[in-house]
Amino acid sequence: MRPTTLDGYVGQRHLVGEGSVLRRMIDGGHVSSFILWGPPGVGKTTLAQIIANTLQIPFYTLSAVTSGVKDVRDVIDKARAGRFFSQNSPILFIDEIHRFSKSQQDSLLGAVEQGVVTLIGATTENPSFEVIRPLLSRCAVYVLQPLEADDLIDLAKRTISSDTELRKYDISLDETSALLRFSGGDARKLLNILELIVEAEPEGSKIAITDELVTNRLQQNPLAYDKEGEMHYDIISAFIKSIRGSDPDGALYWLARMIEGGEDPKFIARRLVISASEDIGLANPNALLLANAAFDTVQKIGWPEGRIPLAEATVYLATSPKSNSAYLAIDEALSYVRESGNLPVPLHLRNAPTKLMKQLGYSDGYKYAHDYEGHFVEQQFLPDGATSQRFWHPQNTSATEQRLHERMKQLWGERFE
Repeated sequence: MRPTTLDGYVGQRHLVGEGSVLRRMIDGGHVSSFILWGPPGVGKTTLAQIIANTLQIPFYTLSAVTSGVKDVRDVIDKARAGRFFSQNSPILFIDEIHRFSKSQQDSLLGAVEQGVVTLIGATTENPSFEVIRPLLSRCAVYVLQPLEADDLIDLAKRTISSDTELRKYDISLDETSALLRFSGGDARKLLNILELIVEAEPEGSKIAITDELVTNRLQQNPLAYDKEGEMHYDIISAFIKSIRGSDPDGALYWLARMIEGGEDPKFIARRLVISASEDIGLANPNALLLANAAFDTVQKIGWPEGRIPLAEATVYLATSPKSNSAYLAIDEALSYVRESGNLPVPLHLRNAPTKLMKQLGYSDGYKYAHDYEGHFVEQQFLPDGATSQRFWHPQNTSATEQRLHERMKQLWGERFE
């Protein structure tokens, strides 16, 4: 089912669409080392194989789960021996690179830096936490997103019409809501669900895929929690949504499911830190401090005692007032930056460490806030042409954020009305 060209690749248009970064690399005939970061089933392995196929580059694969330092060195030796037969360095694809130990990652450094191999890593975990800094500095990081509904529907239709086994049935895609909901942006899940539905019917049957059929089939085949598999992201999603929905009992239940299933405590703790920033935010700034403290504590004490600070942070976050104003604000600011480009910094905000810069007007007219009453003086901080922009829109659902809003109105007047 894997496509062999970008024309058959589903999703990730921001990386492989016309004019995008990876498309330009491929069209230019040369790729540099990079890491693909994204949830399962969004095309990380497929994309790496397409690049190798398109550029006709030798392709070596290692799984961080089953490979050791010796395996890495063996592949590097093979790549070095075959380097002279290709204009480009062979590609070394490492799946789940976040599971490589420090020594395993160290063994890659020389080969990547010398161009013996072009490294393409795939990870479901944040590379800045799991990949050593020297290796990370030699690789670009590209983020893959869960597949959109249109991508998944296109994949389902293509699979039904082209797969040899599925063509033995008369399949119609009548309803897609349940299929999309249970797939969760994961192409592998989508194909597994289709397979599960078809397996229950005699060959040649007419199968109308509906929301009721998908729901019933999945209820009849419950999936146990598997930290290596598909339920990993379903459970953490339920956990975070329970916190967001202010249900401490629901959050504790999903926390217990993860603990009992052997989930990595750092994974849980990181998600708590994200939730504290995204969902509680300015409504209770202490939530981020507590979540971060829980993260540090868990790393120090490990299991089984680590369950206690995780539970404490979970209950605190679930029972805290909620605000996503900071989360929405940075996304709005990023969107504006992408649309408006690199607007110049106003001269009065620029630093002027040299005489020439001072002569050019750098820092001229800047007002030092601490020299004024109340440590505030009104002046322009946004670029010219963007002075009317507002990104932070306070949500006065908590006393804390309401106080912040009132302070901004006192300082800036109508701008924050």
